[in-house]
Amino acid sequence: MTGFSSPAILLRRTDYADYDLILTLLTLEHGKLTAIAKYAKKSAKRFAGILELFSELKIVCSRTGRDNLTVLQEASVEKPFEGIRSNIVKTAYASYWAELVNEGAQPGEIHAPLYHLLRHMLTALDQGRSSEAMLSVLFQTKFAKLAGISPDLERCGVCRIELEKISGQEILFDFSRGTLICQKCEKKASARTAVLAKGTIKQLIWMTSRDIEAVARLRCTDAALKQGLEFLEKFVPYHLGKIPRSLDVLHQLRQPRNGG
Repeated sequence: MTGFSSPAILLRRTDYADYDLILTLLTLEHGKLTAIAKYAKKSAKRFAGILELFSELKIVCSRTGRDNLTVLQEASVEKPFEGIRSNIVKTAYASYWAELVNEGAQPGEIHAPLYHLLRHMLTALDQGRSSEAMLSVLFQTKFAKLAGISPDLERCGVCRIELEKISGQEILFDFSRGTLICQKCEKKASARTAVLAKGTIKQLIWMTSRDIEAVARLRCTDAALKQGLEFLEKFVPYHLGKIPRSLDVLHQLRQPRNGG
């Protein structure tokens, strides 16, 4: 039997048998891993009130048997992020981010920058440092860069003309190519495209190249924020190859409600 300890963020938990939980964790020192918390639903002493989604934990695990099963032995809460779970909108955004991380992180691949990004953004969401929509745009731009799937927003993907030289204030984006398409090259675009305002494109480029604290202070127009959010919620899942289930919940929560 071998053991290890690490800071970890709980991405997902699933009931298993009568008393156990299967946990998906993003750890700082061992990457993404799946662990079983035996008797977690039965024991009021070991894990009561600890294994809550999005919480930052300090975990102690062991690996046993020929299949190298990871077993959660101990856990303590470092940051509970209670402000997220007490708010349905914040919970929906955190769930979306957690699903993206779960899909984008490979098991066992150590990726400290991804851990720090998720931890920082959950802290900002919990404390209400900015609007949920703004934080989600920021999270997705940084996540896409870390995952190696950032859109190329600086030039046409066909003729390579730079953004500043592309005419017009609205520019086509080709999801398949992952690039802009200028007016002269539009016939070569794939079937799935979106139209982005040049101002939105410039703000997304700026976000990608700046640190988190600087971007968090950015003030976007409502139109640019809405367009950037809608674009990223299509682009990032498209290039990960899976649409998170939580995205549908987010879309429903953002629907205008009749009668105020």
